[in-house]
Amino acid sequence: MLYAQIHLTLPAWVHERVDTARAYPGDEAKVALAVELSRLNVEAATGGPFGAAVFDAQDRIIAVGVNRVLPHACSLAHAETMAYMLAQARTQRPRLNQTLEGAPCGPITLATSSQPCCQCYGATVWAGIDRLLIGARSEDVETLTEFDEGPLPADWIGELERRGINVVRDLQRDAARAVLRAYGEQGGLKY
Repeated sequence: MLYAQIHLTLPAWVHERVDTARAYPGDEAKVALAVELSRLNVEAATGGPFGAAVFDAQDRIIAVGVNRVLPHACSLAHAETMAYMLAQARTQRPRLNQTLEGAPCGPITLATSSQPCCQCYGATVWAGIDRLLIGARSEDVETLTEFDEGPLPADWIGELERRGINVVRDLQRDAARAVLRAYGEQGGLKY
């Protein structure tokens, strides 16, 4: 029998720990939430050390994501892709910053605890975001954990910016690195 559907979920603790009623003004606050999600995911043993959140123009959460690769046996269940899929389902827009008629409805921001890997980079190109806020760098991920972030274009930031996506790096980098370090010291890829 072939499987005909996929069911991916966030851990139950997300509903208790994420305040969807509040605004997150400023880039630091948005990435701090993504880093906190990554930390909670590791502490709860519900996935890897990555968190992400999609925000609307009023700095409110549209959706969040955490790494769920091993719990779901799905290599696509990265924090960024989980956040994108949930935001797209909530808004019913395949490009988050455009209505179905093609009119702009942003800016839309993705905050992520760590630089997107090659898979999440590709998803970012098509998801319809206007701003990408990043905590840890890919070299932090590869140095502090067992993860391989995969290849990116040499000028990956320039490629995103040419597509209208503003990139800001190194926000909450020390906090993001601390989560990665703790995960790596626990033995790494166990969930």
